[in-house]
Amino acid sequence: MPPAKRKPRIARAVTDLPEPGGHLTMADLAKVAGVSAITVSRALRDSPLVNIETRERVRQVAQQYGYAFNVSARNLKLRRSMTVAVVVEMKPTVERQMSGPYPLDLLGGITQELTTTGYSVLLTSLQGGALPNVQAADGVILLGQGAHEDAMHTVQRWGRPMVVWGAVSRHESQVVVGSDNRRGGALAAERFIALGRRRPAFLGDPAHGEFAERLEGFIATLAEHGITPLTPTVASFTVGAGAEAVHALLDTHAQVDALFAASDLLAIGAIRALIERGRRVPEDVSVIGYDDTPLGATYVPPLTSVHQNFIDAGVLLARKVRALIEGEAAGSETLPTHLVVRTT
Repeated sequence: MPPAKRKPRIARAVTDLPEPGGHLTMADLAKVAGVSAITVSRALRDSPLVNIETRERVRQVAQQYGYAFNVSARNLKLRRSMTVAVVVEMKPTVERQMSGPYPLDLLGGITQELTTTGYSVLLTSLQGGALPNVQAADGVILLGQGAHEDAMHTVQRWGRPMVVWGAVSRHESQVVVGSDNRRGGALAAERFIALGRRRPAFLGDPAHGEFAERLEGFIATLAEHGITPLTPTVASFTVGAGAEAVHALLDTHAQVDALFAASDLLAIGAIRALIERGRRVPEDVSVIGYDDTPLGATYVPPLTSVHQNFIDAGVLLARKVRALIEGEAAGSETLPTHLVVRTT
């Protein structure tokens, strides 16, 4: 019996590439661009995880084939809104506006980091409460813990992954990013000691965790030299509040020769009051602020101040909330501070 004839092998055809103008899936686009589907997704979101050349190639192919990235479909699949709510814990006033480095520089760092990885940023305040669009956010960044951490407790009840800007030492159970406030207070004290000042005062409200940390560092360093500062409570953060506090302080402690203010606005108000009372700055009284704001740097006399890097802090806040949203570990972190010495 003759052997059966073997059927000729038909080569498997290579899948044709899609035609421009037809219905294109992300898998199709990946095939044309010669990359994976996840790379296409990242490239179309301008993710830094994809190099510039690949991003540009994917964009060109997408444009050639008329492909539109379906953000809504992706978010539905992920069961995410791809939105982070940024809550600012402050009530803007004429003297304390949202256009200052806090919170504007923080917001700049946050937005820069989140938008490059496909997230949208929703800016709100506690005055509006937990609005529906805030409740739909994947996570929350809270800028400011509030007096006695009341703002943090309020936002915590929303039940979203949360990262807080504030005093790191106050809460081990929360992810907090903040500056080294204790070191900032110590730097102010060291400067006063170097200048021979012996009757210093601190202006601020220790009910706020960040101010409390600054005061702790200030007191501890002065104590090493046998000095105990005056600590009048200043409940507001404005120029007017600083001036009012110093007028009251001079009425009872006329020999004060150094003032460490918990913010530049308070420090500027303090200088105003000193000048009104005939005190020379820095000859009679040295003044140090906190935040190293452009207003303080250009004030006359230019203000010596403790610097904290809000932009880097904003980037760090964004990275940590994104990690929490994506189920990764994130911990609290403290950023360095340094003293910028000017005229006061």
